[in-house]
Amino acid sequence: QVQLVESGGGLAQPGGSLRLSCRASGSRVSRNDMAWYRQAPGRERELVAEITSGGSTNYAHSVKGRFTISRDTAMNTVYLKMNSLQPDDAAVYYCKLVRYMGPVEQPRAVRNDYWGQGTQVTVSS
Repeated sequence: QVQLVESGGGLAQPGGSLRLSCRASGSRVSRNDMAWYRQAPGRERELVAEITSGGSTNYAHSVKGRFTISRDTAMNTVYLKMNSLQPDDAAVYYCKLVRYMGPVEQPRAVRNDYWGQGTQVTVSS
């Protein structure tokens, strides 16, 4: 069973930094696509950053150049380093693992998405 546990959220001042962690069990972060999403009150959940199993990364325009997604295969953990935090970055941040399964001739026949419980990020002076 796949489980994701986020940590690292908290209170940061504008311009400050935080590093979120997402530790996975039941599947390898290096073999799956991983992503960070966030959801602020009254807003839709939105993609923040993603890293594919091949190591390619993609960022939302609003965080590009400030946030960095990375993974540690030994720790089976994905990180989101957030710099230059702004009040608009305040939200609950969720980690997602996308796992594909299938036969050799169709390795992506089945897709399953797994979510963590979320970690709160507050940006305030």
